[in-house]
Amino acid sequence: MTAAHRAGLAALGDAPLDAVPAAVHTLDLAVLNGIAAHLADALASPGTAAEFAAELGAVPRHRWIVGRWLAAMEGEGLTARRPDGRYERPVRRRRGELIALRRDLDAARARLGYPDALTRYLLGSLRELPGLLTDRVSAQALLFPGGDFATADAAYRDNLVNRYLNAAAVEVVCALPRKRRVLELGAGTGSLTAALLPVLHGHTDAYLFTDLSPFFLDAARRRFTAHPFLRTAVADLDAPLAASCGAEPFDLVVAVNAAHNARDTGALLAGVRAALRPGGTLLLVETCHEHHQSLASMPFLLSAPPGGQRTVRTDVRAGTGRTYLTRAEWTAALGRAGFAVAHDLPDPGHPLAAFSQRLLAAVRTT
Repeated sequence: MTAAHRAGLAALGDAPLDAVPAAVHTLDLAVLNGIAAHLADALASPGTAAEFAAELGAVPRHRWIVGRWLAAMEGEGLTARRPDGRYERPVRRRRGELIALRRDLDAARARLGYPDALTRYLLGSLRELPGLLTDRVSAQALLFPGGDFATADAAYRDNLVNRYLNAAAVEVVCALPRKRRVLELGAGTGSLTAALLPVLHGHTDAYLFTDLSPFFLDAARRRFTAHPFLRTAVADLDAPLAASCGAEPFDLVVAVNAAHNARDTGALLAGVRAALRPGGTLLLVETCHEHHQSLASMPFLLSAPPGGQRTVRTDVRAGTGRTYLTRAEWTAALGRAGFAVAHDLPDPGHPLAAFSQRLLAAVRTT
């Protein structure tokens, strides 16, 4: 057992982990059944994904989401596809069944260590599916109501897997021999930043917190005033890093559930390698599988901006419609980019692996 894994487990105390895989599956099915219930009420007859999207009034930038839902529902037996390619309308649910689904969702949420805010967020997202599809409701407004981070913290920090990953990441960083210059890409809500900054204090001259959205940069400047070595910059994962992050090499690059947003992860890793000094470390936290529990919310955050085009992937995901790389794809991509993986947590056989979130720490080898 590595020191990082021990640190991650210690952060969980005596939380019962054996129940995690079943609870993850229950939460997945509860959310997917909630989506199916909405489609059952809104649709009149069998149809293709495109026909359903039109019947639901989905704006062009969100039409792809309906196809993603149907594929997931077909995989779980909640709908079936006819020989002509049209999907059966999901079966309507009785009120008692919907109440049971809500109860299952909340119970699974509690077993996974998420606070009550996650139940409110997931149920709110399910209620707002008609508005989300038609752009009358903003997915960003549901996740950050009034600009508040409490809901996002429930989803991305205050739960078993993120407590484990954050503590393991801190242990990895503390053990690094050099961490004078740190770059965080796609830092967003700063879910790991908040844990790293205190242990970097006195060891780090510059922590560059970057994101594409000024909203997150403004929040970071307000939140992390106790750490004067932090500064912020706008950075696009699909643009040369030197343009926004400077040419001076970094000792550590951090990316938490951000790297998959790049159009081409191989190109991003090549840019990160160039930004690191030889022997420097890349610390990735990545989701490696799309869970049904995210389908009522996350796809709307991944849609093209209004009037814009969705990102076309040019890496191993090209032509697949997938958002995430698998664990094997990440480790292979890191190797091709000139990195040696030093940490890959949790172990695939551990109950926490059911969350499909991983910590990958890799060292630039040349």
